[in-house]
This record gives sequence, C-alpha cells and structure tokens, in this order.
Amino acid sequence: MSYGWFIARRLYGEGSGGRRASRTAIVIATAGVALGIAVMLLSLAVVMGFKSEVQKKVVGIGSHIVVQNFHSLYNADPQPIALSDSLIASLARLPEVGHVQRFCQKTGMLKTDDGFQGVAFRGIGADYDLTFLRRSLVEGEISQPFSSAESTGRLVVSQRIAQKLRLAVGSRVYAYFFDQNLRARRFTVQAIYATHLSEYDDVLLFCDYKTIHQLLGYQADQASGAEVALHDVSFLPQASEDVASLVNHRQDSYGQPLTSQTIRDTYPHIFAWLDLLDLNVLVILALMMAVACFTTVSGLLIIILERTQFVGIMKALGATNASLRRLFVFYALLIVGRGMLIGNLLGVGLCLMQQHFGFVRLDPSTYYVSAVPVQLSLLWFVVVNVATFLIATLALMVPSLLVSRIRPAKSIRFE
Repeated sequence: MSYGWFIARRLYGEGSGGRRASRTAIVIATAGVALGIAVMLLSLAVVMGFKSEVQKKVVGIGSHIVVQNFHSLYNADPQPIALSDSLIASLARLPEVGHVQRFCQKTGMLKTDDGFQGVAFRGIGADYDLTFLRRSLVEGEISQPFSSAESTGRLVVSQRIAQKLRLAVGSRVYAYFFDQNLRARRFTVQAIYATHLSEYDDVLLFCDYKTIHQLLGYQADQASGAEVALHDVSFLPQASEDVASLVNHRQDSYGQPLTSQTIRDTYPHIFAWLDLLDLNVLVILALMMAVACFTTVSGLLIIILERTQFVGIMKALGATNASLRRLFVFYALLIVGRGMLIGNLLGVGLCLMQQHFGFVRLDPSTYYVSAVPVQLSLLWFVVVNVATFLIATLALMVPSLLVSRIRPAKSIRFE
C-alpha cells in the first residue's frame, strides 16, 4: 500500500470530525456525486422502460413487419393478396422471424341504442398469437383461439369504444358493412382490451377470420396481409431487408403487387418521439456528470486550501509535488466512491420500488402507460459507474495542481 493512499484514508477518516469547512465540503461533494449517479440511473431506467413498453404495445397488435398488397398503402380497406403456404413458410424460415400470421381487415360501423362508431374489424384465426391481446384485457377473457373455419360471432372491443357505446362483456351489438349492399352482422362482446394507444383503441376490433373473409369475398387463399413477428425488435433492420427481398416488386398468383412495411414506417410519429427521448437522456447525463464533477472539484479545492499547512510540512519532510497530488486525488476518490455507493443504492432502490409498487402514476391517455415504467440494465449500470469514476478522476487532476504552488516556508506558518 502506497503512503499516499494510507495518508488519504487517514485524512478522510478525520474529515467527518475535523474542521467545519472540510465537513461541509465532503458532505456537498458526496451529495453531488450521489445525486448525479441516482438521477442518471433513474433517467436511463425510465427512458428504457418507457421505450420498451410503448414498443411492445405498438408491435403487440401491429406486428414488426406487414406483408400486404401494394395498393393497400393507399386504401382504407386493405386489398387482397394470395398468401400461399410456401410464401408463409419462406417468411417463417428467416432467422429473425418468430411467428407469421394471416389477417383480414374491413371497415364498418358498430351501432347501439346509445350511439354508433366507425371501426375496423380485424379477422384473426387459429394461427394468430393472442399473447399480447390477452395481456391487454381489462374485462373478460379469450379462452379459445379465434376460428379460421367458422363464424362464432365473438368480438373483442377496446375500452374506449366500449365506454362510448356502453358495451360490457356479454353485450350483443350489431355491425354494419357498406359495399354495394348494406350488410349486418350480430356479435357478442367476449372481452375488452386497452392499449392506451389511440391508433388502436379508437378503431380496432377483433373477431373471427372467417367472418371478415366472407364479408370481403376473398378467394380461399387470399387475405388482407400477413403479420411477421420477430424474436426481438433489434432485428428489425436486417429482417426488413430479408422480407423485402422475398416479396417486394413481386406479384401473387392473381397478379397483385406485393410489398412489405415495417412498424416504424406505419407509425413514424411514435418512433420519432421515442428516438427524441434518447437526446433528452444524453442532456440529463451530461448535466448530472457536470454536477458530480463540479461538486467534487470544488470540494477538493476547499480541502487543499484548508490543508495548506499540512502540505507545507509534507514538502519539508521530502514529499514531492507528484506524490502530494496523488494523495489528494486519492482523498477525493474516496469521496467519489462513497457518493457513488449512496447514489447507486438510491437509484436502484427507487427503480425497484417503482417496478414492484408503481407509486408514480401517469395519465395513460397522454403517456400510453398508467405508471412510470422502469427497466434496469446491467450494461448501462456498469457504463454509468465506470464513466463517472473515470471522468471524475480526470477532473480531479486540475485542482490537484494547486499543491505544486504551495511553498513550505509560507505554508507552515499558514493559519
């Protein structure tokens, strides 16, 4: 153990009971580092959690990639495409793809005695992954998959539509579809979901694939499109290229042009907003890093000035400027280390409390979630701590240079 580290520990141990200025400087510096670490960890956890939750909701119903008719991009009702088993199998074999499912979609109107609402009916079959939809239910349950072969009359509506039309689980409601002729179908509300995303909750309903397929008059091998779900959203750039190479600029067996569209293309405003959050985090990280460094550097300056007589005596005993600078840097790093420990305990503790109890609530109509979501990441935890320690160490080199300007002859008499 170097004598610089040994003396720094002794001086730090005396700081809590030493001079008033030293105690105040140590407390302020420790609090600054702790606050900076805690705020940085909280900011990262909240932004990562928020982005993850919103992405899960957008992708949960919209899927990562949709294969559809090129003309569907410019029509309210999706245009039909032939989805052969071989095409579905080719999509499913892509390494990034976890699941592929057909769907049919048609616009219509729900009408009750209390009002009416224009909606989009999405027909889903036995191959549809109901995991996210079941997790989003607020009333009722979906015990059995929807049918691809028959019309059962089951309907899943959003909470917003249910409130507007005063629907509940078990309610019977008529739906009207407008083509050359007016057609009506009666449904029974099986469950009510809520994603708090207006893009879905304001218009989207779920029913049997067979019902919508018949209303659209499609051929047996036709559908409105295929949804491609990936193993992870991080695979989206590569998967979009792979899917595009299979379907873009090609035609189905009826001569209809195929195309693919990612969820980022479908809802660019949502993802642009999420990307903007990254900039906000960078600003917060920079400010908190500056606060931590400023308080530590200021504290070290005060400590060095208070220890002027000590520096003079050490120089008179033969200590070099370099050894004394290391001594005070070690001293300051003890302060930084204690602040980091407190900040980590505070930041991680608050994150865990929010995860388990959700005591900070939000308006879901504005923020898409009912409580502040947090997501702890070991990687970012290490990055924040290592970066703070290294930057603080470099910043402390500057005030430590003050030691070389202290002259033993004057400083020993310093009071």
